Amino acid sequence: MTDSFPMADALKAAPVGPLQLITFDLDDTLWDVRPALIKAEQAQNDWLLQHYPRLAPLLVPETLLQRKQTLAKTQPALRHNISLFRQTLLKQLMLELGLGDEEATQSAMAAFEAFLSKRNEVAIFESAPTVLALLAERYTLAALTNGNADVFQTPLGHYFSFALRAEDVGAAKPEPHMFHRALEKAGVTPEACLHVGDNHDHDIEGAARAGVASVWLAEPESTSDIANAIIHCLSELPALLDAWSITANDR
Repeated sequence: MTDSFPMADALKAAPVGPLQLITFDLDDTLWDVRPALIKAEQAQNDWLLQHYPRLAPLLVPETLLQRKQTLAKTQPALRHNISLFRQTLLKQLMLELGLGDEEATQSAMAAFEAFLSKRNEVAIFESAPTVLALLAERYTLAALTNGNADVFQTPLGHYFSFALRAEDVGAAKPEPHMFHRALEKAGVTPEACLHVGDNHDHDIEGAARAGVASVWLAEPESTSDIANAIIHCLSELPALLDAWSITANDR
């Protein structure tokens, strides 16, 4: 992503209230999630093959994808809890091997723990630590994610006051529940909050539903009717906020 930014366009969309809380999406906003997911899946599958080698035919990516799609259709409530979704899928595989319910449950949990052991080994974007350090001096920072990453298990955790996951609140973005919970925890109104994320359908639409301003981290040439601003690199965010602050003081 580049560092260019149409500041004049950003000024036109400055939020109304004085900013107190900034919420961030995690995966692909503060870090590239792909390396972590690859390592986590490998750790999970290594555990499974070590303890249950007969699972090998079921761990083919295409086969697993079909199983995931079927599970999502048959148990749609699990879509908001991807940790339980994964554990349920793993248990189904164990049951197909002929394991009893208790052993299948315990083994699924152990395989999931192997997954989690690598899930937070994320490839942090170069500008993220500097940007978060600067903003944490001026605002309360919180993390809102549909995933199961734990920001406090990464090098960025100490910048955040709290974190919420979809599985914690029972609903995923773009539903407004996580935003509402964040506002309650921080003790601020929607007008005092800004959300930053890379997924327009989840982050920007979700913020809009909650009455929260948003900044979309997007590829060049991206457009949005509801984002307050679009940036192409996290390094652009502090200057944008400074410009908005100047605009607010001139009102």
